[in-house]
Amino acid sequence: MITRMIVSALGDRGSLVFLGLLGVAALFVALSNLLLPPGSALHVPIHIVALLGKYVCYATLAVALDLVWGYCGILSLGHGAFFALGGYAMGMYLMRQVGTRGVYADPVLPDFMVFLNWKELPWFWHGFDSFPFSMLMVALVPGLLAFVFGWFAFRSRVTGVYLSIITQAMTYALMLAFFRNDMGFGGNNGLTDFKDIVGFNVQAQPTRIALFLISVAVLALTYAVARVLVTSTFGKVLVAIRDAESRARFLGYRVESYKLVVFVVSACMAGVAGALYVPQVGIINPGEFAPANSIEAVIWVAVGGRGTLTGAALGAVVVNAMKTTFTSGLLAPYWLFMLGGLFVLVTLALPKGIVGTLQGWFAKRGEAKRVETSEPSPPPEAPAAGKAESAS
Repeated sequence: MITRMIVSALGDRGSLVFLGLLGVAALFVALSNLLLPPGSALHVPIHIVALLGKYVCYATLAVALDLVWGYCGILSLGHGAFFALGGYAMGMYLMRQVGTRGVYADPVLPDFMVFLNWKELPWFWHGFDSFPFSMLMVALVPGLLAFVFGWFAFRSRVTGVYLSIITQAMTYALMLAFFRNDMGFGGNNGLTDFKDIVGFNVQAQPTRIALFLISVAVLALTYAVARVLVTSTFGKVLVAIRDAESRARFLGYRVESYKLVVFVVSACMAGVAGALYVPQVGIINPGEFAPANSIEAVIWVAVGGRGTLTGAALGAVVVNAMKTTFTSGLLAPYWLFMLGGLFVLVTLALPKGIVGTLQGWFAKRGEAKRVETSEPSPPPEAPAAGKAESAS
């Protein structure tokens, strides 16, 4: 039954095309970097590989956000918090791997703790020298925060713009907290100067390629899980809650439970994306909690196409590629104006986003072709004169 559900969810043309293009692109980037000489026109430099890996992590975050916004109607302006918490969990593991190779050569305490005259490792840092424990925390910490937050918010029936405001307040409060040096997370500077991950040099070319490929695999897995959820009965209930929450509650569905489950699953996905983001970028600091980051994620989903999953991933890559292009030249001071203008333009001209508009266009075109090619049914034959007379 489960296999049939997975095949049914991922067997449509859109999913196969998305996963196929994702796999081909990942193999091309990896092989062109490893096999082609730097002078080749098709060679992808290692810094571009790291940049693409960052885009893929953003795409995973966008898919996680689209799961709750596009299919359940929960406009979360705090998903950047879940992304950052997953990143901090990975950063803590990476800092524990530095050991005596740090500036102060302390075998236990990270450099920033030695600088701030910490005498012993805080209790919440214990266990992060273990990779399995750290990976568990990558999903568990964001999921636990989402569960506690959602439990109170959804049971109180907070919806709409009020829910969006309190999610934004949550991530802003976390940003202020993590800026404090006495929190034990590096304060303003955050966590950086990483050395190894599971024994491999973070800066080495093979490690960078491996991190990129793992990020692509996680994006594909995130998409597959989200696709299975939204095409199941559970997903149909989510859509019903999105379109008419009061009617779904009247029919007997426990709306708060459905919202809580999908919110926690989405938060765990965002945390995994943040964990993969950190070793490829090389730093995690409280700036990742900034409310503007969560708002940008909403723009990615809106540009690509809310409620399409593939559109969310595409929007994340397109918008961030534009950001990389336009923040390094003469237009750098005007990037935020361009981003806001893009959001307004998409909202007015393409309310369904890029992928949603294309899906609607192809659907109309296919319907028109079916109408044109369908042959009209022949009119009923009139009875022959002889038959009519004999009948009379």
